[in-house]
Amino acid sequence: MKFRIKLILLIILKVHLWFIGITTAFCIFLNFMNPLFTTMSVYRMISSDYSLNKHKYIKLNDIPKSTQKMLLVMEDHKFYSHFGFDFEAMKRAYKRNNRYGKIKSGGSTITQQVARSLFLTTHRNFFRKYCEAWISLEMEIFLSKHRIMELYFNYVEWGKGIFGIETASQFYYGKSVKKISVEQSKILITILANPIRYNPKNYYKSRTMQMRYNHINRWM
Repeated sequence: MKFRIKLILLIILKVHLWFIGITTAFCIFLNFMNPLFTTMSVYRMISSDYSLNKHKYIKLNDIPKSTQKMLLVMEDHKFYSHFGFDFEAMKRAYKRNNRYGKIKSGGSTITQQVARSLFLTTHRNFFRKYCEAWISLEMEIFLSKHRIMELYFNYVEWGKGIFGIETASQFYYGKSVKKISVEQSKILITILANPIRYNPKNYYKSRTMQMRYNHINRWM
């Protein structure tokens, strides 16, 4: 019995070391190269009935500052001061989920969302959150905030088969995010909460999307 327990613990340890080693290597790699694909994009390509749009990359410095600030306001206003986790946001999400009796929000930071987009999927379970936490910690150690933000804007899902804000801007508005209006930027940030169901043409039909849009307006 003791031998079996030791064997199980040894296997768990080896799996953890293997997981940490691979994800750490990829985080270091992200300092120098942009990934051609992500786990999320591969998952969508395999599991969905829509094709992926050609990915268009854009440097963070080329994204309007107002758009960057909108993202911080809506997704993670403590991004530049925390180390990957916002425990107050997690506590609020926990209370909200308890109130509704199901998972409505996760209190994820920008770092956690990047970790999920690059390495994991959208499936909501404790195992994914555990892996997400490890990867987020590694990203905060090996990547700068500037780089994490740039990866967010370029690899987060922005619609069916659409990854990255430049791809989304070209798809929805026919021009670069550098040239769209403030109003159009507001809408792109608004639909981030559920980009598969909502887009710039139907976001106003959702109460949640309207609340997000109004929140950005109040901040503006």
